[in-house]
Amino acid sequence: MLIAWTTVSQRAEAERLATDIIDRRLAACVQIEGPVSSHYRWEGKVERTEEFRLCFKFLPEQAVALAAWVQAHHPYETPEWIVVRASDVGEKYLSWARATSSNPPL
Repeated sequence: MLIAWTTVSQRAEAERLATDIIDRRLAACVQIEGPVSSHYRWEGKVERTEEFRLCFKFLPEQAVALAAWVQAHHPYETPEWIVVRASDVGEKYLSWARATSSNPPL
């Protein structure tokens, strides 16, 4: 299982991304946290903004499609996209993720 993060500036945008991703079965779960306080440098200036963080849980076979979808639909010019591999996932959770995020039978 893989876990990825991105952030957006508005809760409504986070909700829209999460809903669309689950509807398309690109991830098993999307959690929205926030607001969180982000501090960073952008175009030479130090910035501080409140954002909403989305945490995606998905299967390796969904990685390319999910990343492409997020990049195409994200409101930011340079969206955060960080992916890590979970080293230990409960078998029941992994089984649920496989069942809920794979393509439905024909």
